[in-house]
Amino acid sequence: MTRRHRRRAAPLGVLLAGLVAGSLLCATSVAPAYAEPGSPESGKQATRSRTSSAKLQADGSLSDVAGLSEKDVWAVGQQDVWDFWQNQGVITHWNGSSWTEVGVRNDTTGAGHLRSVAAASKNDVWAVGDGHDGLPYVARGNRDGFDRLTMPQLRGGDWIGAVAATTGRVVLVGSRDGRTLVAEATASSWTGWETVQGPAGALYGVGLTGKSEGWAVGDSGSRPVILRLTTTGWKVSHVPVVKGGFLRDIYVQSRKRAVAVGGVYQRSGKITPLVLSWDGESWTREKLPVAQAELYGVAGDGAGAFWVSGYDPGRPGTAFLLTYTGSKWKVVHGDSVPDRTVRLQAVTRVGATTMAVGHTLDENDRYHDVIETFGTSAK
Repeated sequence: MTRRHRRRAAPLGVLLAGLVAGSLLCATSVAPAYAEPGSPESGKQATRSRTSSAKLQADGSLSDVAGLSEKDVWAVGQQDVWDFWQNQGVITHWNGSSWTEVGVRNDTTGAGHLRSVAAASKNDVWAVGDGHDGLPYVARGNRDGFDRLTMPQLRGGDWIGAVAATTGRVVLVGSRDGRTLVAEATASSWTGWETVQGPAGALYGVGLTGKSEGWAVGDSGSRPVILRLTTTGWKVSHVPVVKGGFLRDIYVQSRKRAVAVGGVYQRSGKITPLVLSWDGESWTREKLPVAQAELYGVAGDGAGAFWVSGYDPGRPGTAFLLTYTGSKWKVVHGDSVPDRTVRLQAVTRVGATTMAVGHTLDENDRYHDVIETFGTSAK
């Protein structure tokens, strides 16, 4: 199962600015204006959707989602969003009929914001984010519970934005001292971690296709950054010049197909959507049917279709997806939530169902976790 993620918090100084703007969990850039870093069937447009919740505590939000099947889906996020020191990271599991929170063992200080989740198998699930002890938070487990891992290779000040996992390999990405950071391990005991620093910037999304193939995406503060994993290690990939551009997530279908999503900051303060596609030789900017939108997460079905979650400022109270079914990009709007802003932070595709997670923000600036399901399970 390839997963990455977005995405999604900033150092405290920039995080405060995002809170003032009411956009704590929006996956954007470390550049100025930073605020944290119907399922279409093939050939037809289907907009049937269902809005639900994982029933998190007050001011709860979901940041990421990863699915193995329609009855085995994981999501992570946080509760008590507004409390910087007492917010609580949450790991929750969908069994096809209900969501159940899963705890973390040997954890004396607790997690803050959990940004990313990856599932290599039903017994090999990873969650990453911030620890209340000032260190990056990395946990591994299954439905019976998680264990926080001791990570001497990571230190205070390191920021982890995403995790991807396949059988026998896990990769974390983020930033250290203003430069991109990759931490990875392949041993079954997960003790042989190695860290690599790349160019200036931060990484927010990562995807793997095998033990030695994958991509990581982010930005330098002024332009998109993409790193590629090959048998010789992580290398900087050539990216189209997009001034003010940033990338927040990536879905890797194969060696010859991948899609990365993000946005472009405009002088007006608005954000235009950005999608880059890989054809096996180069990255190309996609033409999109929407001029203004914030894109946070991307998923695929492995056969050429893609789903992108985000936020439509033109219809702020309506769930928003971009979809690609092999011919062109389309906009799909799901359910509307009266008097609330809807932001879908991440998306996964399982079977014939597309599931996107995030939060709504009401008129009193209170967060509520939201799950939008498109497709055959949206009944």
